[in-house]
Amino acid sequence: MDELIHRDTPSPNWNERKLPVSLVVLHYTGMESAQAALDRLCDPKAEVSAHYMIEEDGTVHRLVAEEHRAWHAGRSYWRGITDVNSASIGIELVNPGHEFGYRPFPEAQMEALIPLLAGIMARHNISPAGVLGHSDVAPARKQDPGELFEWEVLARYGLALHTPKPRIRLLHDNPGAFFLSLERFGYDISDGRAAVRAFQRRFRPRIIDGELDGEVGALLFELLLMRDADEQDDCDGDDFPW
Repeated sequence: MDELIHRDTPSPNWNERKLPVSLVVLHYTGMESAQAALDRLCDPKAEVSAHYMIEEDGTVHRLVAEEHRAWHAGRSYWRGITDVNSASIGIELVNPGHEFGYRPFPEAQMEALIPLLAGIMARHNISPAGVLGHSDVAPARKQDPGELFEWEVLARYGLALHTPKPRIRLLHDNPGAFFLSLERFGYDISDGRAAVRAFQRRFRPRIIDGELDGEVGALLFELLLMRDADEQDDCDGDDFPW
């Protein structure tokens, strides 16, 4: 583990967990520089932090020990969990974000993320379905890590759900049926349009309009099947692919 960490940069912004770790939440820093992000994550007045921050050149900072509750998710929700901070490991990826010039995540940054994430998932027995973006757990507030993040790179290593190729278009009989399925998948649907946008940003980033259509319905159907099969495999005691 320690060989993956380049710098210990302790943040004072943490407290004790109330839940076991079952999720990883990926963020972008959304600030103009790595140093500005690091300063904020370590500022006690800011009251924000994460467990790790990865710079664009692949430098990995450890800010909060995994056994502690870092303050990265804010007001958030996933599959009935309202204290996502207690249930998750937070990883910040240095990127200026949509406010300061959003750009692709460099190869060096992704290459540092992959073994770090794999180790976290192995230590805490987290399935690929438990690796989320900040926008997934806070759809009405957040966009990160955003539509340029390469989820399929993680999926190829068994570190996130694959985006399926829908075999059919699936139009639900009414919006309520779709939103019940979206809630079952994990999203907070109190702001339905925001939840759809977050789902699209993750699984259909070429069109992020918050509108229900047959492709979105089919994607959700396939993902529920995939997620349920993934969790059944975990129950059967199968090893992680790495």
